[in-house]
Amino acid sequence: MSLYEIRNMAVDIAGKRIVEEVSLTVEAGQCTAIIGASGSGKSLTCLTPFGLTAATASGSMILDGIDIGSADPRQIRDIRRRLTGFIFQQPLTALTPHLTVGAQLQEATMQAGASRPSREDLARKLRRVGLSRADERLDQFPHRLSGGERQRVMIAAAIAHEPKLLVADEPTSALDASLRAEIMVLLDELRIEQGLGLLLVSHDLASVEGHADQLVVMEKGQVVERGPVDETIASPREDYTRRLIAATPRLEEPPPELGQPGELLLETAKLGVDFDRPGWRRGKIRAVVDASILLRQGESLALVGGSGSGKSTLGRAIAGIGPVTHGTIMWQGSVLPERRKRSLDMRRLIQPVFQDPVASLDPQWQVEDIVVEPLRNLRPDLSKAEHSQMVRQALSDVDLAEDFLARVPASLSGGQAQRVAIARAIIAAPQLLVLDEATSALDPLVGAEILQLLARLQAENGLSLLFITHDIAAARRLCHRVAVMEEGAIVETGAMQDVIDDPRHPATQKLIAAS
Repeated sequence: MSLYEIRNMAVDIAGKRIVEEVSLTVEAGQCTAIIGASGSGKSLTCLTPFGLTAATASGSMILDGIDIGSADPRQIRDIRRRLTGFIFQQPLTALTPHLTVGAQLQEATMQAGASRPSREDLARKLRRVGLSRADERLDQFPHRLSGGERQRVMIAAAIAHEPKLLVADEPTSALDASLRAEIMVLLDELRIEQGLGLLLVSHDLASVEGHADQLVVMEKGQVVERGPVDETIASPREDYTRRLIAATPRLEEPPPELGQPGELLLETAKLGVDFDRPGWRRGKIRAVVDASILLRQGESLALVGGSGSGKSTLGRAIAGIGPVTHGTIMWQGSVLPERRKRSLDMRRLIQPVFQDPVASLDPQWQVEDIVVEPLRNLRPDLSKAEHSQMVRQALSDVDLAEDFLARVPASLSGGQAQRVAIARAIIAAPQLLVLDEATSALDPLVGAEILQLLARLQAENGLSLLFITHDIAAARRLCHRVAVMEEGAIVETGAMQDVIDDPRHPATQKLIAAS
């Protein structure tokens, strides 16, 4: 008998059926992965049977011989406490902010009735998930840890009571490529060592491949394909699965055909950004160290690196929305002043696009107000009628219909919200877009569409792109050249394909291996 078996499960929210006819199994010591685009019902399928969503589940759901479908809320809480562990997508919001790591780990350990663990026992649990300075971490609060460290703490808490089933809901989507690979290897080790069954939710096919045993593909609340992961990826039967595979960037795919860059547009010379250390600590944090890059007209430059490498700080400095401590930024041969001293015409030439598309849009504004905002500030000489016409043209440029004008961000999907953000960025006719992780929050299908959109806009308008990302495989689809950052410094630059074929610096080699 399987450790966990679902047969013909349906999920309803307020009387509306969202997921139907889902069947899958999870064996002890093995991993079953559910993949699909955002909104396909993956998370509802995994979390609803355990009472962790506002939905209700019906059908047959058997965990370790216990019928979850007929259990009452008290029994389901007992099942969560004894038999299951959960890893969520956003560890910062899933961990209790006012409790130390040690307090949260102690609570997790004791939830199945175990006695109070010693400090050394707790430190041992942290060391097992790869955290250095484990004893020190026990006294820290979640906000003092990096994203990868917080995710390891959550994994330690999820397995502290030795569950039989581990449910991981997008456990790596918020992490850079190197950390994603490390977390997946850690999950492999834990399920093999402890005989855990792992139910993994992901929209990242690259993270699943090589780690899962069984693959379940979902679309619009239904399972469209299932089978052994290697067979399903090598010979997908369904068109939807083939599209998911094709949308996943791979370094082995043929290089794209990109246009030829023009004259030099932007140059930074020994650019540095320092921040004061927080709290009572004296001194400075050197976030960016002597960064020098070149960017030509119509060229795409990928700025890649792990979390905390300084790439976003450098991008914000170039865009004029972040500080510059020393060094210079040159625009077509002239020194660029700080943003407050730039002319309106100069300010419109560099426009940013941010990582979280919904969070970057004012939630109370309609799309029309969001997109027109740059014109109100940068082109006050134009009439309202001209503004309105330019808004409609910008939406058309990003493949959105006019009926989006009256919608608010909460009614948009992630891909639609990012298209609105791009429309806002291009409406003032800039020459450079600074794209800070513009596709990392999107599923592969939507991310591929946004990359295609950016490539088209670049070809049509001669835009230059500074594409900040931790995913070098995605950057390869769009970018002519790459600059690799580590600990605030640029450690390697070159033509994209040359760097991929012959990476010189260990940081570059690690990023490529993880991709």
